[in-house]
This record gives sequence, structure tokens and C-alpha cells, in this order.
Amino acid sequence: MSRIEQCFTSAREAGRKLLIPYITGGDPAPAETAALMHTLVDAGADLIEVGMPFSDPMADGPVIQAACERALAHGTTVRDVLAAVRRFRERDAHTPVVLMGYLNPIEQLGYETFAAEARDAGVDGVLCVDLPPEESHDLVDVLGKAGLAPIWLIAPTTRRERITAICDVARGYVYYVSLKGVTGADTLDVDDVAEHVDTIRGLTALPVGVGFGIRDAATAARVAAVSDAVVVGSAIVRLVGEYADDPAAGRKAVADLVRGMREAMDVRSQATA
Repeated sequence: MSRIEQCFTSAREAGRKLLIPYITGGDPAPAETAALMHTLVDAGADLIEVGMPFSDPMADGPVIQAACERALAHGTTVRDVLAAVRRFRERDAHTPVVLMGYLNPIEQLGYETFAAEARDAGVDGVLCVDLPPEESHDLVDVLGKAGLAPIWLIAPTTRRERITAICDVARGYVYYVSLKGVTGADTLDVDDVAEHVDTIRGLTALPVGVGFGIRDAATAARVAAVSDAVVVGSAIVRLVGEYADDPAAGRKAVADLVRGMREAMDVRSQATA
């Protein structure tokens, strides 16, 4: 059983929902990424998504775009992100790590090279935002041979037949995008999220995580009640940016936010058990 599968299985048996924070690798500086990952785990994260900075992150809003710009200004590459994961693995052999990004940097390395180096660094899955499932077979095959789970996004506008096609090639979990927009958008209708998650669950046995628009502990708890995992990105990345000149203070602010979300999610789970 993979680390991702074990993580979801253990959470389900314990009556918990996963908390999945996202950070951009190399932000606020490449040397800070592994320390920030440990901070997330200590604060209650179950799985971590690490962004591979890219010059044109079209699915991301201004907060994560700015994070990519900061990381790229430091010269952060995919290999730098993998090096950070490798440092993280020196102390943490259990927390799953998923790389999130865009196809161009992966193609620059080459599928086989990327997959092999990601596997050796301790990565568990890859979410490639701009790769449609119809064109994904070569990469999915290479990832599978390396033991890496291909993770996919499902949008509010995704048709049932396409959800089925996505879930056929997905492994680990699927990521439901709760809003029609980029990361960090404002309005979140949890009832609408629940309806879409129910539709997805009717088409796959994979766990369903929900992200985009989750800003605080109360929203995280409400989304956790209708999903298997809560994915939080911009709210965390915004704090990293605010404290870019004082990474230690930034880690404390991030820890406070994540810990509050974890506690609220656990209280909600206990109340509905």
C-alpha cells in the first residue's frame, strides 16, 4: 500500500478527514522549503502538496503567482524542489508528498528522468494541472512504473463522462476544484460542493479532496464534513509571502493557521461521529 493510500485508510479508520496544505517550493527561498514542510506536519497536516514554480501558472490566482515569482527569482528549479523533498525525508518517512505544477518543466527534464528523480527523492504523487487525461497516457505510464500516483483536478463544470475518464487514470485521490476560477477566489458554496462531491463518489472509489477558496478554520471544517480531504493553498502561501523577510515568523503564522484548521476539522468530525 502506498503512503497516500495508507494515509487515507488510517484517517478513515480513525474517523478523521485529511488536511492537505499546499506550498510553493522555493518560496520564500529554496533553503526554507523543507523546514516549512516539517512545520506543516507538526501543525496537523496529513499530506503535503508542493508546487513546482512555473513562469505561467494559469490556474493560480495572484497569491500563488507571486509565490512562483519569488521562487523563480531565487533560481528555483524542479531539481531544487526535489532536493527539498529529499531533505524532508531525512526526518519524515511517512507523510505523503505530492508535487503540483505544469507540464513544461516536466517535459524539460523528460518524463523518465523526472519520474525517477521524484521517486528517489521520496515523492508519492504528481498533479499536472495543464495535462488533459486524453493526452496523459505517456506520462501516466511512466509515473506508474515509478510508483507515483497521478492526481487529477475535477472542476464544477466537468461532465459525468469526463469525470469517469479522469478517475480511470487517477490514483491516490482526486482533487475537486470547488470554484469556477483560480486559486484564492472568494466565494465558496459548501452545499454546492457537497452535491458535486456526491456525484464524484458515485463514479469512483477514490477519495475526494476539495480545494480552492478555503481560507479559515470554519470553512475547512464545513468542507471536511462533505469530503475526504481539505486542500488549503492561497491562505498559507499568503502568509509565507507576508513574512518573506522573516521565515521563522512566517512558519509560526502558518503553523497557527494550519493548527486552527486541524482542530476545527477534528471537532466537526467528533460532533458528527
